[in-house]
Amino acid sequence: MCVSSSEAAFSGTVLYCGRQRHPEHGLIHVVGYQNTVVNLADGPNAMLLHLPTRRLGPEQFLAVGGDGDVLGRMVDAVTASEAVRGGIDWMGAEDEPVVRVFEHDVYTVLLADDPTLIPTALHRVPWKRRPRIEPELLLFYAEHFPAHAVALCCFDNADARRARPLLLWYPPNDPDQLVVPALDSHSGGAPELDAVVPVDHWVLFSSDEAGDEWGAAVEYPRRMRHGLRGFLPDRVVGRYYGGGETLGNGDFGIGHRELLAGELDRIERRGP
Repeated sequence: MCVSSSEAAFSGTVLYCGRQRHPEHGLIHVVGYQNTVVNLADGPNAMLLHLPTRRLGPEQFLAVGGDGDVLGRMVDAVTASEAVRGGIDWMGAEDEPVVRVFEHDVYTVLLADDPTLIPTALHRVPWKRRPRIEPELLLFYAEHFPAHAVALCCFDNADARRARPLLLWYPPNDPDQLVVPALDSHSGGAPELDAVVPVDHWVLFSSDEAGDEWGAAVEYPRRMRHGLRGFLPDRVVGRYYGGGETLGNGDFGIGHRELLAGELDRIERRGP
């Protein structure tokens, strides 16, 4: 599930959100995102992610380097520990706005507090990755997610096949609500909030306040860089949604208290 600027097909999505107190950055959320994408547009394409924070910069995107299987390792840990398919409920800037443009892995990323400013910065995207953006799509985010940062991740056809997982951290608007972006729209238009959409992805959560018996332990390679390991969880919980299943359009979220209690049936599908 993803929102793209032009027609695309996404599958095998893995979504992760972890809550932790980082020794340098304080109380943060760490979000991971990975999928398999087939670009069906004639030219470049992009995916949009909305994140519940007002402070997001290029330095908060984490380089995974040779550890491109980091989210896969979390899925493996959960899969080995228990059956994880289950039900879900539905529930309904201080600074001058700017657009920050930078390179990350195979993407040219545009970060904006005000998504309607993104078109003014598209000329800074290399031509082979420069997508066409429908104005209605950016207006949708400005209207429905005004307290969010928006990341437009631009790629070309060759890039999509080599992409590593996106991993980033931020100070959340609400530390006690863990949310992963999962709106669905693959046509280039604004998402239909009342739509029912097919799903094929893992949803993973963690908290550094959980005990040693909570969730499933994740195994990382010993060679992993200390700087990256410091943002990753020791234990995770999660569920798989797919196999022909459909859900109402929206994000996934759970309260921190419910997460610590292991109440994964409290994972909700959330609208704006």
